[in-house]
Amino acid sequence: MRILTGGASRSTWAFDAITGEGRRALILRIGPPDDVHAGMELEARVQAAAAAAGAPVPPILIADDSDAALGNPFLICEHIAGETIVRRIQRQLDEPGRERLVRRCAQALAAIHRAESNDPGLAQGDQLAVWRERLDAMEDTTATFEWAFRWLARHRPPSSPAVLVHGDYRMGNLIIDGSGSAPVLAAVLDWELVHVGEAYEDLAWFCIRAWRFGAPASRGAGGLGSIDSFLHAYEEASATDVDRAAFHWWLVLATLRWGVICRYQAQRHLSGQVRSVELATIGRRVCETEWDLLQLLDRGAS
Repeated sequence: MRILTGGASRSTWAFDAITGEGRRALILRIGPPDDVHAGMELEARVQAAAAAAGAPVPPILIADDSDAALGNPFLICEHIAGETIVRRIQRQLDEPGRERLVRRCAQALAAIHRAESNDPGLAQGDQLAVWRERLDAMEDTTATFEWAFRWLARHRPPSSPAVLVHGDYRMGNLIIDGSGSAPVLAAVLDWELVHVGEAYEDLAWFCIRAWRFGAPASRGAGGLGSIDSFLHAYEEASATDVDRAAFHWWLVLATLRWGVICRYQAQRHLSGQVRSVELATIGRRVCETEWDLLQLLDRGAS
């Protein structure tokens, strides 16, 4: 077995199963339950619903919320060939390839949002209130964060229809196969934050600066293409209209969310809960999100 990632709550392993037909490449995700992440069985049900709606997901063999078999809840799915490291993906694509991939990312997201979202296990909540509460729980804030929260409260757009929300739809959680002009979005990964909410949440999260991985602002949608081209492709695939003012509001919230996450990761290190240079480095990025928020708030000033 080879460990692929070892997060705070769950780890991911690659392994080969030996059967009568030969070797079969599989992926194991395992970790203790908590109050933040979806259970393994819920993940499996939601991915099946997304697949039925046309989204690319890894076929799941088994998911179990019990710890009886392996000591923790787990999920096993097929291994999907491709690349997830964004800078490698960017280097392998030409301009037509990036344009093709940004359309495919929009189409896959539209499929997720079409999927059945009536599973009783899915949470639903006010995202602005959620991130306000999480920052308050740390008993720490910044002037820029507070300004952003006040702006968001004053300029909140009308609610849009509830859909299935992936919750972490971004480059890095997508498997891309192929290079040049013919990349393929092979699978959408990491469904542990899935919930019911507004489509704008996923659209905006894909477009925050952190997920460009150094690409210029002209490629604001995942470092692949323009945000406008991404939103147009989503509108075509979903047969809906994306209100640009509402999208801007959600982009501010998505950027603020990333800032709160950075501050939380720093707190885990500074408190001694998990001593980690990686967490400390992520915490150092709070100032980057403050700069991004100032830029966004200046554009949305009224």
